[in-house]
Parts: sequence; C-alpha cells; structure tokens
Amino acid sequence: MSNQFLDLIHNRRTIYAIGRNTNATPEHLTDLIQNAIRQSPSSFNSQSSRAVILFNGEHAKFWEIVKEKLKSYAKDEIAAEKTAKKMDSFIAGVGTVLFFEDMEVVKKLQDQFPSYADNFPIWAEHSTAIAQFATWSTLHEEGLGASLQHYNPIVDDQVHKEWNIPESWKLRAQLVFGSVEAPAAEKTYIPDENRFKVFK
Repeated sequence: MSNQFLDLIHNRRTIYAIGRNTNATPEHLTDLIQNAIRQSPSSFNSQSSRAVILFNGEHAKFWEIVKEKLKSYAKDEIAAEKTAKKMDSFIAGVGTVLFFEDMEVVKKLQDQFPSYADNFPIWAEHSTAIAQFATWSTLHEEGLGASLQHYNPIVDDQVHKEWNIPESWKLRAQLVFGSVEAPAAEKTYIPDENRFKVFK
C-alpha cells in the first residue's frame, strides 16, 4: 500500500550539489519554511524552535563568516582550500535556514515543572530536530535539494551580532538549500534486525 508521506521522506536526501535554478521566490519559500516549523510538534506545545531565514547576500554572508572562521582550524593550505571550496558550494545555493532553540522558553518550563527540569533541554533538541526534518522535507517536495550543517558553536557569537539574534536563542543547525544540480549517491540501509524489535 502506498503512503504519500513515506514516499516523501524516502526520496528526501542530502544534496550537496546545489544551485539557484529555481523559480521559487524568497517570499514563497519563506512561507513554506515558516509553515513547516509552525506545524512541527514540541513538548508541552512550547513552540521553542526559532529560525532565521537567509537569502541572497545575507545567505552568502553567513557562509563567508563560516569560511573565515574555519581558516584557523585548517591544518595546512590544502585543507584550507578544500574547506573554502565546500563553503563556496553552499554559497552557490538559494538560501540557508538557521535553526535555534529559545532557551528562555526552556528555562520557564523548567521553573514551572521542576520534576521534568532535566528533560526539557533534551525535549528542546527533539523539537528542533522535528522542525529541521519538516523544513527539509518541505523543501524537497518543492523540488529543492538541501543539506543539514552544524557549524555551531564556532560562529555563534558572530551570528548573534550580525543578525541581532536574542541572547536566549541557541543555534542548533544550518539547512542550506538550492536547486538540485546533481543527484545524491545511492543510500544503503543496515539490516532491519539490527534496528527493530517487534512483539505481537
């Protein structure tokens, strides 16, 4: 039996070769991204996920910040050049979604429900993961490719300063997206018996 949602997530893949060959406008994509995050569930309906959506020069600016920051981590010129090319491949895309969790929301929940205090930061990670996956799948359905990156926390301070981000927002991931310029490699799966247990 076919299931449209399972078909969607089966076809969603990590796409590194991205470009700007799309007719989708920033306004349309913003609406899709906001709706995907808005509809993503969160513990206690906390709605703690936040996002900064970057297009055009702002999108490029973010990856230039990452590129510059990573220079100090390169072990040699060859490694630095390889990293720079990777950042340029991200800049070649249409945009980037910066995903945050509002830790002020988490703190309020910890104060309100002390017996669950240790769990709220964990549940916040669940919330952002769902929001990321929902956004990624939504962009895939729009015909765009994306890859999820994690250059936090090394760029956190600059990101907060550059885009005037509230101090309580904690950067968790970066989803860079654009037109699909080359397909993903074939995906393989470990045996089901290593992942699942079913009892009837």
